[in-house]
Amino acid sequence: MEFTMASFLSRFFKFGSQNMAIDLGTANTLVYVQDRGIVLNEPSVVAIETINGIKRVKAVGDDAKMMMGKTPDSIEAIRPLRDGVIADIEIAEEMIKHFIRKVNGKRTSMFSPPEIVICVPSGSTSVERRAIRDAASNAGASQVYLILEPMAAAIGADMPVTEPVGSMVVDIGGGTTEVAVLSLRGLAYTTSVRVGGDKMDEAIVSYVRRHHNLLIGEATAERIKKDYGCAMVPADGIGETIQIKGRDLVNGVPKEITITQANIAEALSEPIGAIVEGVRIALENTAPELAADIVDQGIVLTGGGALIQGLDDYLREETGLPVSIAEDPLSCVALGTGRAMEDPIYRGVLMTA
Repeated sequence: MEFTMASFLSRFFKFGSQNMAIDLGTANTLVYVQDRGIVLNEPSVVAIETINGIKRVKAVGDDAKMMMGKTPDSIEAIRPLRDGVIADIEIAEEMIKHFIRKVNGKRTSMFSPPEIVICVPSGSTSVERRAIRDAASNAGASQVYLILEPMAAAIGADMPVTEPVGSMVVDIGGGTTEVAVLSLRGLAYTTSVRVGGDKMDEAIVSYVRRHHNLLIGEATAERIKKDYGCAMVPADGIGETIQIKGRDLVNGVPKEITITQANIAEALSEPIGAIVEGVRIALENTAPELAADIVDQGIVLTGGGALIQGLDDYLREETGLPVSIAEDPLSCVALGTGRAMEDPIYRGVLMTA
């Protein structure tokens, strides 16, 4: 009878629970719900409004990102994560709470707090990991598990992480690039390069300001990167031409200029060079048997940065190894985190401490 009652109570308290896997990224947050897949993909941005010295959340996600660079003095659009880790824990908590409420909707119950799995950069410190865990716990999680980003990316890209075969994944996110060699559910070697999409945006802003005395915002730089970003100078030495609007730093008035894809390739050369160097260091530190496997298996690119035009070709030239892009690079980490939560074969890669 006691066993039956215990089983009943267990089912009662878990009824309606929505266990989640969260890719808490510097640029975007993706939420994977058990048995439903990815249900949310929004920018990691929170708009805070200050009225009479009291701060409150005005908008989160898509609505907040639309405000970036366009807010009055009373409103500030904040990105609570920098370089893949939490920079503002209170704002991060509010963002996670908002996303949990948005995903759960009317399913939310005081009796069914979800278990949450969150990915963290492989180079994050114990303090940074505790900040992420605390933010999720304070947002209402009953149990928080962590998974390393490169492992999640590899699982999401259907790489053979459980087999005795060496494989390399390069996950280029908004704040960090994770380079890892994996085998038998573990990371044989990993390095976290604090260069990603944000540094590419900054490089474009800096290049336009330095060469054209024009100041552009983050949103404009991001759009240029997504639409015209390339790792190598186009074959004709020019590529497409791009119209850019911003503020003239000499006259202080709005102005429009024209640049080329070749200029963008030049602007991105430094951050892309840092990513290639991270890959080279990882290869140098890989055990011979695993290195032999990588010659056959090649390198798999995931994350938004994998979509930079020609990056796979450039990396192929620099390393002499086969390089491929994952089928869905933007969702790989979220998918892998979700699979690690659902599939018992991957449970061993989750961390509780």
